[in-house]
Amino acid sequence: MSDTPVVDERLLALLRADLTAAAFTVDGVAARLGPVASAALHREQPLPALLATEPPTPPTLSGGHGDACGVLIRLFTLGRPVAAAALAGVLPTLGVEGAVALGLVRLEGGRAGFGAAQPAGDRQAVATCDLRPYGDDAHDWWVASDLSELAVGGPLRADHVLGIGGASTTLASWTVRRPVERALDLGTGCGVQALHLTGHAGFIVGTDISQRALAYAAFNLALAATERREADRPDAVPPLDLLAGDLLDPVAGQQFSLVVSNPPFVITPRDEDLTLYEYRDGGRAGDTLVRSLVRQVGAVLEPGGIAQLLGNWEVPAGRTWREVWGEWLDEQAREGVALDAWVVQRESQDPAEYAELWARDGGAQPGSEAHSRMYAAWLRDFAARDVERVGFGVVTLQRPATDRPPWRSLDEAYGPVAAPMGPAVDAGLRARTWLAEHPDDEVLDVAWSCAADVTEERHGRPGAEDPSVILVRQGGGLGRVVRAGTLLAAYLGVADGELTARAALEAIATVLELDPADVRAEVLPQLRDLVADGLLV
Repeated sequence: MSDTPVVDERLLALLRADLTAAAFTVDGVAARLGPVASAALHREQPLPALLATEPPTPPTLSGGHGDACGVLIRLFTLGRPVAAAALAGVLPTLGVEGAVALGLVRLEGGRAGFGAAQPAGDRQAVATCDLRPYGDDAHDWWVASDLSELAVGGPLRADHVLGIGGASTTLASWTVRRPVERALDLGTGCGVQALHLTGHAGFIVGTDISQRALAYAAFNLALAATERREADRPDAVPPLDLLAGDLLDPVAGQQFSLVVSNPPFVITPRDEDLTLYEYRDGGRAGDTLVRSLVRQVGAVLEPGGIAQLLGNWEVPAGRTWREVWGEWLDEQAREGVALDAWVVQRESQDPAEYAELWARDGGAQPGSEAHSRMYAAWLRDFAARDVERVGFGVVTLQRPATDRPPWRSLDEAYGPVAAPMGPAVDAGLRARTWLAEHPDDEVLDVAWSCAADVTEERHGRPGAEDPSVILVRQGGGLGRVVRAGTLLAAYLGVADGELTARAALEAIATVLELDPADVRAEVLPQLRDLVADGLLV
């Protein structure tokens, strides 16, 4: 029996119909579990969901207990056996035999699950993979992957295929959704990013070093394609290639409009006693994998093409993360095509925090011997390279479409940001590219307006006539907060699309009896920053 699901288009169409009828969707699961159990499950605490989906004792219906969504949550999300008779009632068109044929379940005799009270002789259906609903504003999808550690109850296999997680949803949220001809999902895993690409790419290539991951991706993409076939739009399913290989090796010589990658970026000690998981570790020491990807990805980008990836980076003692990235980008420009770069650091951890996070991943329990051994290995590994901090963030690279110097923007955004972030990233790319292609005189000749989400806060001492602090706050995007001086605040107060920046600054200089050249010299760099970040449009 295969240890990954099987693609059978006829059975997949039946599966989709049954999952839809059972309300086994993102909204359906949230409604079935309620906010408390849903939030606990998000924190990897299964007990409230287990209690919420307990079957009645005795079963109320011969074919199950009338709770289709609950049965599917219990089976595929929580990894608990359910009565084969109950599953047959939940999957009336596919049937239990169809689920077995697809490689989603196996049948066992007389095994009872948590809270179950079926007779010992009843056959039990046991999930062989995790299957859960996923989607966006336009689609209901389902994503199969290996059973999580919640279901396994112990360490994961080394070639574990990860399902939907925080990293994959972050990348999906930040991805620019322009229509493109050719897109690459590098390190596709179970195919989450490729699912999103089907909505705006004409041709998709997914690559992974793991054959098991490619098998899961093929299943998930085939299941998603049944939606379009059911709508009698088979031509709307973009062509897809799934290729095995390391990083960019499988697509050498090809070019793409968009590359997305949630690579195995986790910095893992090279220790023979530790399990190295394919989904999180690319077989390189330190942050070498992300650095290599940054250096090489320009070779597969067409002019104007964009690459977006997640990553970790090490910051040695005495250096800043911006200095590290400056070195990486200088190296990239020397060895390949010089790229525009927008790096947003979303998190920064010390070595112990990072070790604690990833030593827990994979099923090791804090306080156990295995956990302590991994924790120590991480700390020794970081100490060997004098690592002081580890950064995490989103990297957007763009190959210039014209012959111009590349631009760089190295930002920090540790708080909440817009969701999805893709539209803001798209606007930021366009704005930064426009600024790179236009001199200061042309920037001054535009009648800029404050964006609709920009607000102003004024703070002062009680009784003071004038504010001592003026803050300009962005409601969307990266949520920028800018401290404005007198001149910038005065300009923003009249930036309504009527006057060019040049005319507005000259008027402000006249009122304040200042040299217009001095006013322009102070405000222009700030104006460029506000345009880049979308506060001025």
